Amino acid sequence: MSRWYDIIVEVLKRNEIRLVTYVPDKVLTPLIKAVEVDDYFTVLAPTREEEAVGIVCGSWMGGLRGIVLMQTSGFATLGNVLASLAVPYQIPLLMIVSERGTLGEFNQGQALVCRTMRPLLTSLGIETHTLSRSDELDFTADRTISQAIATQAPAALILSPLLTHAQRQELQQ
Repeated sequence: MSRWYDIIVEVLKRNEIRLVTYVPDKVLTPLIKAVEVDDYFTVLAPTREEEAVGIVCGSWMGGLRGIVLMQTSGFATLGNVLASLAVPYQIPLLMIVSERGTLGEFNQGQALVCRTMRPLLTSLGIETHTLSRSDELDFTADRTISQAIATQAPAALILSPLLTHAQRQELQQ
């Protein structure tokens, strides 16, 4: 069985996504570690999600494809930068968001952001797909990224705990 983060690494390479920016997150740690040890990628860890978005948008303008990795709570800070930079300037900003705030979440702040994340993305016209099954992961991630680049529009892939937690449980057995 392929691990979710190995599949994403292959999809990123297939789509020539060479820059990875991230703000640390426990769920994303295996993906972050995988890109950090792979010489194909340039990996940066800015201090805030808005900074990561600015770096990826600037890299697109310079001819380099990039992606931002973050968790749900970090997404809460992005409304302005999405509405004033990525969307109006038609930058195919790619985001992978580890979903917190659902399925038994104990943190009220995470739950509030989770309930508002998809409506915000929808109101800005940003394509979103939730990744919850490993058998659909490659297809959905690949097509979302290629569409974002072709249409020069931002897109978000949301990593459901149904995918990340289930695989973590299977690997521990």
